[in-house]
Amino acid sequence: MRVILSLLILLLGTGVQANEAPTILLFGDSLSAGYGVDVDQSWATLLQTRLAEQGYEHRVVNASISGETTAGGVARIESALERFSPELVILELGANDGLRGFPTAGIKANLSRIVNIAEDAGAEVVLLGIRIPTNYGARYTEAFDSIYRQVAEEEDVPMIEFFMEGIALNDELLQDDRIHPNDAAQPLLLDNAWPIINQALEP
Repeated sequence: MRVILSLLILLLGTGVQANEAPTILLFGDSLSAGYGVDVDQSWATLLQTRLAEQGYEHRVVNASISGETTAGGVARIESALERFSPELVILELGANDGLRGFPTAGIKANLSRIVNIAEDAGAEVVLLGIRIPTNYGARYTEAFDSIYRQVAEEEDVPMIEFFMEGIALNDELLQDDRIHPNDAAQPLLLDNAWPIINQALEP
């Protein structure tokens, strides 16, 4: 799948030079890369706007890549951290692993590895939980759902249970593939993620 917003720096009216503003690194897959939606409508852009409205001087760097897996994230995280030195990493990966039926132990290990690498570099991390359709079988879907809670508890990072809450089963908020959120869903994605982002940024 194509890269939509890979390594896109969003600076909207903060009045701060890019090299002076603290950075938030959005590190995810197509759900955060803005697959199939206008860049201006994506939740990454909406996040930058909300930060400015709330008085934050942070810039959002979107290093999300459509089709990314947790293994791909492990391979990329160090270079992203070195390049952007983020204060906060928003980690949204795992959906593509789950849809491909990858072993849950490996997904969990990869997510934990990304968290550890980011924290070792001095960044805070928040985790956006993902769920997969129930047609993968109860045993696998339950094991997959528990990954995010386990990582959050073991690594002591804030999380939300389900980034696509209120969107995943609503055809009016999905593109024709019934997987990716459409333009109308982007503000809801931001609203879902905002509480833990705001919490992480509070002094």
